[in-house]
Amino acid sequence: MTNPFTTTQLSNGLRVVIEHMPDVKTTAAGFLARTGTRDEERALAGVSHFLEHMCFKGTEKRDGHQINADFDAIGGHPNAFTAQDRTFYHGVARTQDIDAQIELLADMMRSTIPPDEFDTEKKVVLEEIAMANDQLEHVAFDFILEQVFPGHALGWPVLGYPETLRNLTRQQMYEYFRRRYVPGNMVLIVAGSADPQSIIASAQRHCGAWEPGGVSDGRSAPRVGQGLAVKQVQRFNQQLISISFPAPAATDPLHETAQAAASILGGNNSRFYWNIMQKGLSPRAGAWRLGYSDNALLILSGLCEPENAEKLVEAMRSEAAGICRQPVKEHEIDRVKNRRRTSLAVEGESPYYRLAQVMDDVDYRGQPRTVEERLALVEQVSHNSIRECFERFPIDGEGHLVSVGPRSWPELN
Repeated sequence: MTNPFTTTQLSNGLRVVIEHMPDVKTTAAGFLARTGTRDEERALAGVSHFLEHMCFKGTEKRDGHQINADFDAIGGHPNAFTAQDRTFYHGVARTQDIDAQIELLADMMRSTIPPDEFDTEKKVVLEEIAMANDQLEHVAFDFILEQVFPGHALGWPVLGYPETLRNLTRQQMYEYFRRRYVPGNMVLIVAGSADPQSIIASAQRHCGAWEPGGVSDGRSAPRVGQGLAVKQVQRFNQQLISISFPAPAATDPLHETAQAAASILGGNNSRFYWNIMQKGLSPRAGAWRLGYSDNALLILSGLCEPENAEKLVEAMRSEAAGICRQPVKEHEIDRVKNRRRTSLAVEGESPYYRLAQVMDDVDYRGQPRTVEERLALVEQVSHNSIRECFERFPIDGEGHLVSVGPRSWPELN
């Protein structure tokens, strides 16, 4: 099979990774900036996400209104997200508009952080934090990471804290931006029917003049231990309970198996669904994996009436012990593998979704994988690989229990 990928590097250090998909009519493009919460100082918590907002607000060529108008003129759909370890700006448009799309995204990567927009957008982000704090699951997620990764930047909320955002200055953000958004710390990723050589020419035309620069990787993996933490929040009516365990990182050969195991335990039509939700212990319960390049968590979680917290924890621990100690059933493995096969097949036909997959591979594994290579890993999920996963990363111990809601439970010694 012909290799669909073209990879090159501009003289300034910007890497360009392209997947050619000749049978589609659109092309998606995005700039990966390898920077996120874990790269922030505590006093600047939230700067990466706030900066994402500001990159849409103006450049030397365009103000924020013109950025939106120019994307709209080509029928583009720009978007971005910030995570604990990356920020990704992306869009999809007709293939004939790919050069314009790359030019727009590249221009945003050289934002001026417009001073007249900074204070206004700060209010928007602070409002976003306030809205998030009205959601029990969001409050609980931030608290889980804060407790599981104590003192580590991975434990800080992506949105930041109200006090760090209020104190953040434009100069601090601009210095962070100039330090992190450099060619050696960024990748242009493209997936679609556009000719790879034309993409490389576009990259050179719109990014070739960027000043060279790189970032030394000062990241360190946190230690995940056992523990217990309670956050009493009276304004909520339900209690959210979670138990977190170390899991295979994104670069671990068992990462696909770990994903399958989490789905068997707490995904759609899972053990949690039938043995916890359908028995009335929780309206929403699940198991999910949060993975980074150097570490990961398997998080068991559920909502319940505060007085049912003990029963929910007992049920989750029982299911976790069961999947560790007893072989999973063949039909469970087949079910999650078929769901994964379907998902990969559907996403493999769309440049928009392939863009995200290629980005993930390039960031965590250094190079992209084809849909067929991803499917091959799905085929390797088996009784033996699941057993190996739970032998290396057991979830039948104490883990890290977190309780958030109106009840102060369990009691802390």
